[in-house]
Amino acid sequence: MALAVSEGEKQGAGKMPEKILKTEEEWKKTLTPEQFNVLRKKGTEQAFTGKYHDFKGKGIYQCAGCDLDLFSSETKFDSGTGWPSFWKPISETHILREEDNSFFTRRTEVLCARCDGHLGHVFNDGPPPTGLRYCMNSAALKFVEKK
Repeated sequence: MALAVSEGEKQGAGKMPEKILKTEEEWKKTLTPEQFNVLRKKGTEQAFTGKYHDFKGKGIYQCAGCDLDLFSSETKFDSGTGWPSFWKPISETHILREEDNSFFTRRTEVLCARCDGHLGHVFNDGPPPTGLRYCMNSAALKFVEKK
């Protein structure tokens, strides 16, 4: 399991993580039904219902499917949307972006680079310095407190 570490010691920052491949049945054994729906079926939790939307802990948000470090609490902000929002990932190599044209709109989906789990979407209406809002599902994340 990955541990929360300082900015300079992040998990493989700068290089692509090794892929984790599991069958649907294997994922069902390791994820809760809600995590499976979000991470593997590209579901979305209802706004303001996830455990991290208003969470203020200090540490690292990891992928709930594979423990890859994704976001730091230092880049989390209150977007008012009801989902945990961040203005940048820990490493660009830890996330993938794909075009998402579902629901009659064009969006950019964000996936975990290690397990291809659906995390949420990224929008161009975030705060400085990036102007980005990574709008994530709490069910796709696991928080590790900074020690």
